[in-house]
Amino acid sequence: YFLIVSSAVAGAGWLLAPAFWSVASSPDAAVVEIKGTMGGFSTSVIRAKVGRPLTVRLTSVDNRFHTDGGGKHQFAIDALRVNIIAPPLGTREETFTPKEPGVYEYYCDVCCGGRANPTMVGKLIVEA
Repeated sequence: YFLIVSSAVAGAGWLLAPAFWSVASSPDAAVVEIKGTMGGFSTSVIRAKVGRPLTVRLTSVDNRFHTDGGGKHQFAIDALRVNIIAPPLGTREETFTPKEPGVYEYYCDVCCGGRANPTMVGKLIVEA
């Protein structure tokens, strides 16, 4: 019995896993993985579609001893009211649905020079 249930769960996971994979620059991305480090964001451009839910999963790879910001990183887009703050060595995510096409700036303003640091800003390009 255990073997049957284990096989069924493993098979379902194998079949469903591709639905959760993403590439940040893919126009069809539904989930975007971004890492925040002392060196900046791992991705500077994200593409999304109007009306399609987008999940941003932000991971801070800095520890709490990071002298600027205590290891936290932020993903914020003022125009879309998105504000995600990942704890030190942790991950936070938020799902939102862009309603209008356009280019939106995202940024981290809790460490590393904030918006003034060119590696702590990026663009979300929302296409119709």
